[in-house]
Amino acid sequence: MENSRYKRLVEKLFSLADIEINGSNPWDIKVYNEKFYKRAVTEVELGIGESYMDGWWDVEKLDEMIYRIVRADLQNKVKHNYKVALQLAGFWLINMQTRRRAFIIGEKHYDLGNNLFQCMLDKRMNYSCAYWKDAMTLDEAQENKLELICRKLSLQPGMKVLDIGCGWGAFGKYAAEKYGVNVVGITVSKEQVALGRELCKGLPVEFRLQDYREVNEKYDRIVSVGMIEHVGFRNYRTYFEIAKRNLKSEGLLLLHTIGDIRSTNSTDAWTHKYIFPNGMLPSIAQLGNAIEELFVMEDWHNFGAYYDNTLMAWYENFEANWKQLKSHYDDRFYKMWKYFLLSSAGAFRARSKNQLWQIVLSHNGIPGGYNSLR
Repeated sequence: MENSRYKRLVEKLFSLADIEINGSNPWDIKVYNEKFYKRAVTEVELGIGESYMDGWWDVEKLDEMIYRIVRADLQNKVKHNYKVALQLAGFWLINMQTRRRAFIIGEKHYDLGNNLFQCMLDKRMNYSCAYWKDAMTLDEAQENKLELICRKLSLQPGMKVLDIGCGWGAFGKYAAEKYGVNVVGITVSKEQVALGRELCKGLPVEFRLQDYREVNEKYDRIVSVGMIEHVGFRNYRTYFEIAKRNLKSEGLLLLHTIGDIRSTNSTDAWTHKYIFPNGMLPSIAQLGNAIEELFVMEDWHNFGAYYDNTLMAWYENFEANWKQLKSHYDDRFYKMWKYFLLSSAGAFRARSKNQLWQIVLSHNGIPGGYNSLR
């Protein structure tokens, strides 16, 4: 009796998103275990994600299903139960992104294996949203993004640039080759440092295994691509204070980040547990408060719609290369990673929650004004 009540509730909610249980549309969910319904209602994102990994349900077009769920705002029509709330309570009660904890995300996510990311990403190893304007392929779109960043920063030969959260050095390599700058990249991933040094051999690109709070030297430019999502709301102000301390008076800071339309203090429980531990997305208000009286906001560029294209390209690469990856990862990892990529694509496609921003900041304003590039 209890499970039938949960089933009716799930059916009603999914109908609001044009999703039918065991229907014929490619976004209709196929349920194989009746326990799914209670889990979906009581554990919401965590229950839906874990039950997919457990094989309790499937769907032909996972990205389209999630797109419809997000557009219908179903995740906010079901209240989280106390167990899920307890899992996320740490974000409210303590600083989850202290210096001591800073390397957790490197160990749990970015150190999963360079072979995984090499099989999934573009040839330059960009693990962030590409810029698909006038691009036909992932490689072209990612080079577009790197070129856009360099132009927005007005890079000149000989400049010293700090890359906070440098990944495998995609920006550093491109900027050193194309613009003749010297780059210092910091990351909390040992695997990124190892491969990055190999990929950038012979170029003026230095890699450091270092937390951003440990940097104390002046740079002409600072760039940070897809890193502030790991900083945490308690540390946003500190992050920008440190950036200001390390940026020369005439310098520019470019921040590339996923953003949330709401101010939150945590991520969803499934993403926290399986993909990005201790991560969270900043809002416009949170970033605005963090930069107040520190920087002049010169430019704010939203191209979040392009993350859908980027994630689908990553998924296609992952799927095409799974045969050579499966000896290193099990089937549960495959379903977890597939869910991560396709659910993320669907969420960005919906446009109503996740955004992607490039923000350019200066100390005291650019004399005569900043030339916004698109």
